[in-house]
Amino acid sequence: MEKTFAIVKPDALEARNAGKILARIEAEGFRIVTLKKHSITKAEAEGFYAEHAGKGFFGSLVAYMTSGPVLVAVLERENAVAHWRAVMGATNPANADPGTIRRELGQSIERNAVHGSANPADAAREVTFFFSQAEIL
Repeated sequence: MEKTFAIVKPDALEARNAGKILARIEAEGFRIVTLKKHSITKAEAEGFYAEHAGKGFFGSLVAYMTSGPVLVAVLERENAVAHWRAVMGATNPANADPGTIRRELGQSIERNAVHGSANPADAAREVTFFFSQAEIL
């Protein structure tokens, strides 16, 4: 079984879509290994998105991800990374396939409801960024 990392972003919590997203996660065959509500600090956001530092959207991304609480989760199933990315849809909701979370619940390329790891190496890094080993049951 493979693990991946997910964030239900501030816009999704603000719109009260967290329950819909969690239900979709389970309907897609994922086991929610661990889940917590978290307020991302500026330092955490800058560290988590460090690969984007220096890009024009970095400041806006950090401000957005610190604008309200999020849900962070570790998800598990076969082919978890690729399957979660398919369920999320394209980063820009306008380009996402019908039926994907971002197409249905995303508002913009930034306010797109959910985050998911791009590959297994990113998943391993992102999981340990927000969770201790003891939290990963």
